[in-house]
Amino acid sequence: MTAADQLPQGAKFLAAGDTALVVEFGNRVEERLSASVLALARRVEAAAIAGVVETVPTFRSLMVHYDPLTISNAQLKGRLQPLLSGLAGSVSAGRHWRLPACYDRTLGLDLAEVAERTGLSEAEVVAQHSAAPFRVYMVGFLPGFAYLGGLPAALALPRRENPRLKVEAGSIAIAMSMSVIYSIESPGGWNILARTPVALWDLRREPSALVSAGDRVNFAPISRAEYDELAGKARAGELRMTPQSQGA
Repeated sequence: MTAADQLPQGAKFLAAGDTALVVEFGNRVEERLSASVLALARRVEAAAIAGVVETVPTFRSLMVHYDPLTISNAQLKGRLQPLLSGLAGSVSAGRHWRLPACYDRTLGLDLAEVAERTGLSEAEVVAQHSAAPFRVYMVGFLPGFAYLGGLPAALALPRRENPRLKVEAGSIAIAMSMSVIYSIESPGGWNILARTPVALWDLRREPSALVSAGDRVNFAPISRAEYDELAGKARAGELRMTPQSQGA
């Protein structure tokens, strides 16, 4: 029996060049699959397998980077296979962040359009988005860029037909069934609802990325004046955020 034959139902090994191996758990974006990905990442880290360089969690898979001069692809599969046993279980809550978010139209550039397209008032859009208990599924695309699952179904919309060439860091946006937080200035096609003064990526911090996959995020609406005050503190490196709680 090969290592592939012993994988949990729906999981499979995928080659990714000669220095990485992907363990894929399914073909959907859902909390259960994300929990399995993060649980495996923790087990791999704890196992301290010689030759493993880094693990990168995604929505539904874990990429394991390795040194082929230290461990072969087949050997790595053999070391990972036992770690896949019994991954299903309760979803780790991670840390809980409550991030200030300004939904003023000057920062929430697409708020009015989102309200029109969803048939909700702007106040209802803000209320639904800020009340949602989001989960960080993945950090990627840009350093510290957070993908959040848990968007209310009433707010599900496609990306903008015409992406912006410049989206400010801290912009909070939605598309499909997810919300995101832009960590640095970049082009982007998501629908922008708000902006947080909190830096998702800050090289003055250790670690530089504020949130991690598995964390929980809620948004606390603030006024434009409050945003400006907090943004000034953030630029000076004086805005310190700590998680409200640590899950089991």
